[in-house]
Amino acid sequence: MAERSQTAPEAGSDVGNDDAIGGNVSKYMVFPSGYCGQPKKGHLIFDACFESGNLGRVDQVSEFEYDLFIRPDTCNPRFRVWFNFTVENVKESQVREIVEIFSVVLRVIFNIVNFSKTKSLYRDGMAPMVKSSSRPKWQRLPPKNVYYYRCPDHRKNYVMSFAFCFDREEDIYQFAYCYPYTYTRFQHYLDSLQKRNMDYFFREQLGQSVQQRQLDLLTITSPDNLREGAEQKVVFITGRVHPGETPSSFVCQGIIDFLISQHPIARALREHLVFKIAPMLNPDGVYLGNYRCSLMGFDLNRHWLDPSPWAHPTLHGVKQLIIQMYNDPKTSLEFYIDIHAHSTMMNGFMYGNVFEDEGRFQRQAIFPKLLCQNAEDFSYSSTSFNRDAVKAGTGRRFLGGLLDHTSYCYTLEVSFYSYIIGGSTAAVPYTEEAYMKLGRNVARTFLDYYRLNPMVEKVAIPMPRLRNEKPPPYKYPLLRGPASNYPNGKRDKKSSVNHKDPSNSF
Repeated sequence: MAERSQTAPEAGSDVGNDDAIGGNVSKYMVFPSGYCGQPKKGHLIFDACFESGNLGRVDQVSEFEYDLFIRPDTCNPRFRVWFNFTVENVKESQVREIVEIFSVVLRVIFNIVNFSKTKSLYRDGMAPMVKSSSRPKWQRLPPKNVYYYRCPDHRKNYVMSFAFCFDREEDIYQFAYCYPYTYTRFQHYLDSLQKRNMDYFFREQLGQSVQQRQLDLLTITSPDNLREGAEQKVVFITGRVHPGETPSSFVCQGIIDFLISQHPIARALREHLVFKIAPMLNPDGVYLGNYRCSLMGFDLNRHWLDPSPWAHPTLHGVKQLIIQMYNDPKTSLEFYIDIHAHSTMMNGFMYGNVFEDEGRFQRQAIFPKLLCQNAEDFSYSSTSFNRDAVKAGTGRRFLGGLLDHTSYCYTLEVSFYSYIIGGSTAAVPYTEEAYMKLGRNVARTFLDYYRLNPMVEKVAIPMPRLRNEKPPPYKYPLLRGPASNYPNGKRDKKSSVNHKDPSNSF
């Protein structure tokens, strides 16, 4: 890498440089130091002023090296992880110039210098995503071209550098942290489902974000389950509370696609259960290209205890609906699953809660054990149950303390990078389809959990391949159904609603 000018501002720190980043670069052309002529080919143009874009600043080190600064989340400088930007106006020499001494193609080096996290899957082979105008399918860069290291030129902060050879002069290239999934894509997806006029699919607007974007709520179930007076077993699923965790949307879409299909398992699930899905809890953050926060800089997954109707309106709306359902004697809220993506771990896995009631604790482990059997990329060994104080404001922790012993609350995590199949050591990078497959397998697992196999038509059904890793045996039998199955019966719901920190009861 080229030596940096000693007079250039020092990059990569939390102070000074990030303070100067007020927004995304917009068609920003980079000129060599001291250049005063007309713009020309090879003066790269960077842009992040598009939906879910993020790039706050560009410093040129040399013609073939650039320092890039992530724009922090709006109103919160602590979080700098997600990036999504385009590069254009490359020239022929940047594409195919040969250095005769070394006989290699010159590549442009991009250094992302101000990550807010030190631990990263970039240490384990993860690579940025890339596509171009002539090749619109996202691909991962070769891991051999990606380096993650502590850099002395940037106050020993961690830097991710990647080398890239621009091979088509007229193309516009786009780079991203992971597969993007925008708010607009999500709306188009739901619009397409709504046009199909399925009598078991219902879409409603539960509320609006601060910037007046829709908070969509989907209900997927047989119409018979929605008739007046009908008892309901509800599975509530949420996603994208952290906007940069884009795999969450692919997993959620996989769940939805399977549940609305004509697969015999999907039909059986619709007959037996009511699925309530809020796939995008933080639409403003998604649109703006934030990693973790809302427009106003709040980590919404730390505000379940007391969400504000004006500062956290989407969270407030979902919480009010859950409490309303919980207080309905005809409704049994059986599951709450919040879908996330993880930046340092492989595979899919779950977080659950810790309970002093040993029976409840053991019953809570049943669903992830079953999911481990159905999904080759899900790891029960990585699944954990905790009551960390820093997680007290999360949906899993708050609702785990609010709801009674017939309800189970989980965080479903999936790696930003890859999964390792049991019995192997090779990492398999996730694709969009692999994320959606995990979602389909989550949906299928409810069939096993509720023992609905007799309801499935006796036809040849392609079942998911079993994972080589065998989950631990069950210690307790599966117990679901009437309250009389439980040692103390089902407690009075209304008397149990408590808006205080549930961790105090542990």
